[in-house]
Amino acid sequence: MRVILAEDSTLLREGLVRLLTEEGHEVVAAVGDGGALVSATAAYQPDVVVTDVRMPPTHTDEGLRAALEIRRRWPGIGVLVLSQYVEKRYAAELITGDEERVGYLLKDRVVQVGEFLDALARVAAGGAAFDPEVVRRLLARTTHGDPLARLTPREHEVLAKMAEGHTNAGISQTLFVSQSAVEKHVNAIFDKLELTGTAGYSRRVLAILRYLGS
Repeated sequence: MRVILAEDSTLLREGLVRLLTEEGHEVVAAVGDGGALVSATAAYQPDVVVTDVRMPPTHTDEGLRAALEIRRRWPGIGVLVLSQYVEKRYAAELITGDEERVGYLLKDRVVQVGEFLDALARVAAGGAAFDPEVVRRLLARTTHGDPLARLTPREHEVLAKMAEGHTNAGISQTLFVSQSAVEKHVNAIFDKLELTGTAGYSRRVLAILRYLGS
């Protein structure tokens, strides 16, 4: 796997380079700001980029805006955000724009190296990887008059896993139910959210948009 890293902390950046190299991946560039990330992506066309959110010069949202630009310009390149922060505006746009080749993990919640490597592999392979805490922080809605209130507790669980980027098969394994049961829950979610007549749109993405309140 060919990877570009964007992290302004030299110590963490070099640690990630060493980790990925030891795992057999090729780190084609390791940079410290959002502009350099976009330039390196244009030059090297990696399989996936890993970026922090807050980087120079303003240390606000440069990394996340660079991630969105990469998603727009090179949709075939995976983007994994690895940060201490959830920048709500751009994070919601990143997560709900397309459910493929995207992930968002919080540094202080990645307790095992394997979790990070598994998420990276999923994103590079065309999947998604979202920390449940990221999804929770993006959730900002009341339940009064909300169609989400129609969902059963199990349907809420299934929708939450969908928002984390799990496939139906992944949800089945996580919740210890059959895949056919998951499919029935997903169809019930679409019905209750009135997403039955959405030609030209992904009902799964629309359901996640409703869930996130974006």
